[in-house]
Amino acid sequence: MIIVKNSIVSDDIADCRFGCDLACCKGACCVDGDSGAPLLEEEVAKLEAVLPDALPRMTDAGREAVAKQGVAVRDKDGDLGTPLIDGGACAFITYGADGCALCALQGLYKPVSCHLYPIRVEDYGEFTAVNYHQWDICRCAKGKGEPLYVYLKEPLVRRFGQEWYDELIEQINLRNNG
Repeated sequence: MIIVKNSIVSDDIADCRFGCDLACCKGACCVDGDSGAPLLEEEVAKLEAVLPDALPRMTDAGREAVAKQGVAVRDKDGDLGTPLIDGGACAFITYGADGCALCALQGLYKPVSCHLYPIRVEDYGEFTAVNYHQWDICRCAKGKGEPLYVYLKEPLVRRFGQEWYDELIEQINLRNNG
């Protein structure tokens, strides 16, 4: 494990290589699962603000789900997330010509948890856990590309800040060279 400020970062973030392969997985992370994408409280207002621009991009079922549930819902554990279409796909889904699941929020406001995926962040009050969510649907991406902390630099900086990211790099370098 790597300690960065009040975060416990899984070694997988430094060691595992990853590169999304939408041609292989077809955006399954937006379709499968038992709850919507995790949201921060402050993201709800941002989603509401971009909703008028997102609605024309969404499927009919997605628009209906948002009309009934709103832009955010609480799951069985009380965690905030995006609404789902009949307990399945994210309500903000759209599909490309090739049938690949895409995000209707792209270019408007992407929730930080989506931007960070396959990294998942869990806040435990005194500390934050930063883990690699290894899911079979991402098997095409695993081992390809760059280490996760490099591949997901932009969303890590977005979520934690540049100072945090710089310390992460420092800690990884110390661990690897020390």
